[in-house]
Amino acid sequence: MSVDVMGEEWLLSAEQVRSLLEWMQGHVGADRSVYPFMATVAEQALRPAEARALRVRDVVFQEDGGGLLTARHRGIAREIPLQPHFVEFLHAWIDGTGLEEGDLLFPGRRGGRLSASAWQRLWEQAQAAVLPRDELYSWRLGEPITILRESRMAEWLRMGLSSFEVAEMAGVTPYWLALRYPYCFRRDDVDIDWDRLADATALPEIKQ
Repeated sequence: MSVDVMGEEWLLSAEQVRSLLEWMQGHVGADRSVYPFMATVAEQALRPAEARALRVRDVVFQEDGGGLLTARHRGIAREIPLQPHFVEFLHAWIDGTGLEEGDLLFPGRRGGRLSASAWQRLWEQAQAAVLPRDELYSWRLGEPITILRESRMAEWLRMGLSSFEVAEMAGVTPYWLALRYPYCFRRDDVDIDWDRLADATALPEIKQ
């Protein structure tokens, strides 16, 4: 199995991801689904195709404030735990748009799946507006939105989640993670600071 290493310098920090999403939210225009779609790709490390295919019924809100998201890749379903802050985010999106259980979670303007063209140009503009433009970082402009998924998986590993947990949530294997992000693996046990993680990845509220 051949897997290219994702250079650490290519990854986005949690602060950069937040800034990119905030910029996009302020410039999204008529495509209301673009911002929550991008936020879900970034927060849950989803493949864009997985996020596009999500339906409202794939989100389960639990009484304790948590939730579960069911994503599918190549016919295989997996459940991803949702932290309370993201449950609130999705709850606000679903309630604010009046989506029904069988509806696409992030519909396009005409009700079908959100098209790539709906977010690509806005994503490119966000990168140009937010990311550093100096000689060291300018070459990163133009990265596809999958960099959000890559950055999130690496962030999970750095925060102390085991490779097995991350693999299960992202729909990959621990072996793939070890080859892709070798610099994220540590020998010492690390306590997960969930409060810090929530603060670092907090999302702005849905604007109705």
